[in-house]
Amino acid sequence: MRILILGAGKMGSFFTDILSFQHETAVFDVNPHQLRFVYNTYRFTTLDEIKDFEPELVINAATVKYTLDAFRTVLPVLPKDCIISDIASVKTGLKKFYEESGFRYVSSHPMFGPTFASLSNLSSENAIIISEGDHLGKIFFKDLYQTLHLNIFEYTFDEHDETVAYSLSIPFVSTFVFSAVMKHQEAPGTTFKKHMAIAKGLLSEDDYLLQEILFNPRTPAQVENIRTELKNLLEIINNKDAEGMKKYLTKIREKIK
Repeated sequence: MRILILGAGKMGSFFTDILSFQHETAVFDVNPHQLRFVYNTYRFTTLDEIKDFEPELVINAATVKYTLDAFRTVLPVLPKDCIISDIASVKTGLKKFYEESGFRYVSSHPMFGPTFASLSNLSSENAIIISEGDHLGKIFFKDLYQTLHLNIFEYTFDEHDETVAYSLSIPFVSTFVFSAVMKHQEAPGTTFKKHMAIAKGLLSEDDYLLQEILFNPRTPAQVENIRTELKNLLEIINNKDAEGMKKYLTKIREKIK
């Protein structure tokens, strides 16, 4: 299969690496410097090159801020039977765009990234495939993710956004709060160092990505839950309520079993 990957960033390079030995692949990026470390694939910087390549599948790995722009740039030169796809963690506006594009499409979300995941061992990581898409496109990504030993889930666009609001916004906000109140320690404990490593990794992500995840309409309810729990915990601490603390710890231990 001829596969065109949009964007030569971390995830674009990752998909190129895993696909280029079984498929004819090309990477398109308007910044030629991004293509310097992409190997075993065609490297495109013009639309004419894409037109001549005639891709059968496009994987949009551009950063979230430019996902739709990247699609709009290449759509005019794609064959009409080409399947277009994204791997974005934020699906805002994509369903409407796909339905109006006139192209077959598939959308998925590999729920890992180079910042934290070990890309050589992904058996504990997850991927979501959006159910509202082309059948053959979904089969392609299902086969690919199974090869990577990912745990695969199939959700609608709405179900995906709800899942992301829960699974990403809660740890994101918790990490932001930790970062906002922390002070550097000369002799940090183990837990502090682990939290610090998570904070540094998260805050190295693209600002727009973090913003879009937190601006998900379902995020405020999750943040309200955090505020409620902090209020309850603060009351227990202020009252030095040993029995209340015991019950609280029992409750949260049950949640993480």
